[in-house]
Amino acid sequence: MSSKPIADDKDQPASFTWTAASEKQIAAILAKYPAGRQASAVLPLLDLAQRQHDNWIPLAAIDAIAARLDMARIRVLEVATFYTMYNLAPVGKWFLQACTTTPCWLRGSDQMMRCIKDKLGLDNHGRTADGQFSLLEVECLGACVNAPILQVNDDFYEDMDYETTATLIDALKRGEPPVVGSMKGRQTSQSIAGPTSLESLKKSDGVPVWFAGQKAAAAGGDD
Repeated sequence: MSSKPIADDKDQPASFTWTAASEKQIAAILAKYPAGRQASAVLPLLDLAQRQHDNWIPLAAIDAIAARLDMARIRVLEVATFYTMYNLAPVGKWFLQACTTTPCWLRGSDQMMRCIKDKLGLDNHGRTADGQFSLLEVECLGACVNAPILQVNDDFYEDMDYETTATLIDALKRGEPPVVGSMKGRQTSQSIAGPTSLESLKKSDGVPVWFAGQKAAAAGGDD
């Protein structure tokens, strides 16, 4: 198993009970798998337990999942400790997941990490005393074209550097998370200077005649 931190006994609840809403989702999840293959649902049930329990999974929830899926407790715990998306200890209201693998590093993720350290005093697995922020270094988040990436809870913030990270942290402190995406105003994955192709669909811009004809036919209601 990994060295992922597990909550101390003082933070572990004595029991875990699925809510009615969670039970409805569990029924829908289990219906996707044939009889005897319910262990395949361990990933979505871990995610469901985490969302129900303030973004982390207590050991009592591990037991509840093991019982529901007829799995050994250690098997559920093995999965929960393998994936960084599962938290086994309390995390902050704003859970910062920082990618520091090669593409993000080449684009300056070290400056993003330095800002987090300067403004919040956080190292990997750290949590601020007020419980507002926590930090986890993660592997590739799959958005390398817009690196560096900082995931906050479920959302991606892109094009991070020292200044944009500071702006993001200050906004989160105010409870005003910015619009997700590029922190430099870039649209999707286009050039930082703006679009370089397909700037319009006018025929004069080189749109093929057949495409222009299709658009005209669609506008006129032709089949």
